[in-house]
Amino acid sequence: MKLPEEGQLLRIFIGEDDIYQGKGLYEAIVLKAREMNMAGATVVKGIMGFGANSHLHTVKILRLSEDLPIVIEIVDTQEKIQSFLPFLDEVVKEGLITLENIKVIKYRSSEHK
Repeated sequence: MKLPEEGQLLRIFIGEDDIYQGKGLYEAIVLKAREMNMAGATVVKGIMGFGANSHLHTVKILRLSEDLPIVIEIVDTQEKIQSFLPFLDEVVKEGLITLENIKVIKYRSSEHK
């Protein structure tokens, strides 16, 4: 797949414990992006953060962490990102979604023989 130089970066900020149809919301989002043949998606787990309700989520040595922040980043064309937004509107009940224009420097995959 060739990605044009001008693209968009979609970031979805949710909680680790967010669920959609019995599985982690982050997993559902990435699988849907893959199903839609988007260029790529990455899930990053945060060690500390807070959202709109100002509730602090953090990793502490003496206790198991609960509901750590998750950020999903998806890069693709404006058209593909726009077609993905209705799905996010349906599944993200609490969180933050941002979008920015980007310049793609390189997008390559290794050849499998």
